[in-house]
Amino acid sequence: MSSRPRTKLSGFFNRLFDKSNRNAVAPSGSEPPSTVPPLLNQYSEHGMFSQAHGLVFNNAQFNNNPHFSNVSPDVGSGAGLRKLLKHSMPDAFHDSAARYPPPKCHLSTRKEYIAQITDWAAGNSDHEKPVLWMHGPFGIGKSAVAQTSAEALKATRKLLATLFFSRSNADRSNPRQVFTSIAYQIATQCKAYAIVIDTRIREDPALTTKSLATQFEELLVIPLCQIDVTKEDLDGRVVIIDGLDECRGVSEQREIIKIIAASAHMRTTPFRWFITSRPEDSIIQTMNTLSISPLISQIELPVSRKVDHEILLYLTDEFEKIREQNGLAETWPSEDTLTLLVEHADGLWIYVSTIIRFVNDDNSFGPEHQLRLVLEFTPNVSRVAGMSNPLAEIDVLYTLIMQQIPPTIRVTLQKILLIHSMDIEYYPRHIASSLLLSVEQFRRCCAAVHSVMRLSDSAKPALDEMRLQFLPCVIS
Repeated sequence: MSSRPRTKLSGFFNRLFDKSNRNAVAPSGSEPPSTVPPLLNQYSEHGMFSQAHGLVFNNAQFNNNPHFSNVSPDVGSGAGLRKLLKHSMPDAFHDSAARYPPPKCHLSTRKEYIAQITDWAAGNSDHEKPVLWMHGPFGIGKSAVAQTSAEALKATRKLLATLFFSRSNADRSNPRQVFTSIAYQIATQCKAYAIVIDTRIREDPALTTKSLATQFEELLVIPLCQIDVTKEDLDGRVVIIDGLDECRGVSEQREIIKIIAASAHMRTTPFRWFITSRPEDSIIQTMNTLSISPLISQIELPVSRKVDHEILLYLTDEFEKIREQNGLAETWPSEDTLTLLVEHADGLWIYVSTIIRFVNDDNSFGPEHQLRLVLEFTPNVSRVAGMSNPLAEIDVLYTLIMQQIPPTIRVTLQKILLIHSMDIEYYPRHIASSLLLSVEQFRRCCAAVHSVMRLSDSAKPALDEMRLQFLPCVIS
C-alpha cells in the first residue's frame, strides 16, 4: 500500500504550499526559506530543476502533477473512522455514559434467561440458529436481561457490538445509524477491519449515508471478506440489538430484520444476532415469515407471578440500602408492606423499580414519607382494573408522582412532557426555547420527576449538551 509516503507528502505540502502566493523568491525580512526535501530530489537532479543552484521554495504551489494527484491530507489519519463515529450512536452502546446506570438484572435474578442467552452464544444450547429473538411486554425487564447478558458475554470475549434503542432519545433511535454503529464497534476491536473500513470511507465518504442495505453490504459484508475473520476472532461473536420496537419507523424495523436474516441465511457475516423487542404486530409478522422464521430461535419473557420471589429479593435488598443510607429502623419497611408491594407488582419489574426510585428521591420529605404515599395510593387500584389493564398499577403510581409536584412547576412540566412526546426530534434546548425557560428553570422542572425521567449531563451549563431520558426499568 502507498499510504505511508502519501501521509508524509500531504503533511509536507500542507506546510509548504500556499495557494495565495506563487512567488519562489523569499521577500526581505521573511522567515528562512525551506530547502528541498529528499522526496523531491528527483526533480532537482533531473528535469526542470536540473540547472538550478541553491534552490529554495517559499509559499510555492505545484498543480496537476501526476505524481501527487492522488495525495489526500486524510490518508492514514483515521478520518474514515472519525466519520463513521459521527454517523453512529455511541449513546446506545451498552457501556455508554448516557445510559448510566444501565438497566441490569439484580443479583440472583433471571438466571435462567441469561444462561439461555450465554449458552446460545457459546454454541451450547438447543437454540442453534444464528438469530435469537427475545420478546415480552413493556416493563418486563428485557433491557435488563440484555444488558446483563452483554456484560457476561464481554467477560468471555464473545460480545462484538451492542445497540440499546430508546424511543424517547433521538440519539438512540435512528435506524440510519444501526449498521454504522455496529461497524464502528467492530473497528474498535479488530485492527485489520479498522484499516479496511477507514480506507473505504475515505474513498467514498457518502457510504455512511447510503440505504440500509447498501450500508450493510459496504460496511460489513465486503470489508469482512477482505480479512481473515477466524484469525481475527470474529467468527461467532454476538451483536445485541435491544428494543428494536423503539427504533424509529415500522418499515425500517422490518428492513433491519430482513437484512440481518438474509445475511444469516447466506452467511455473509460470521456473527450471531441477539434481538429483543416488544411483541409488536409488525415485528411478529416479519419474524414469522416463511423466509425468516427458520433462521430464528425465540425466547418469550412473559408477565408471570413466578418471579414474585425474585421481586421480593430485589425489594428487600434495595430497602435495606435506603434504610442504611438514612439511618432508619431495621423494622422498616414491614414484611406486610413488602408483601403488598410484591402483590401489586403483579410480575412487572417496572412497578417495583419505579417505587424504589420514588422512595429514594432526594427531592422529597424522605423515604418514609414517600413510601407512605405509595401505600395510601395502592388501595385505589381495584383488582378488576388490574385484570383488564396490566399497567393499571404503574398508571396510578405515575399519577401519584405527578401529584407530588408543586402546582407552579407541574403545569410547565406537563408542557415539557407533551412537547417531548411528539414524534419530532426535540432536544432540551428546543423545548426550553419554546417555553421561554432558562437552563436552571428547565433543570428544576425535570428534577421534579427524577424517579421516572433523567436529564443526562444536567450538571453541564448548556442545554445543547443535555438529553432527556425516561427510565422505564432500571432493574429486573
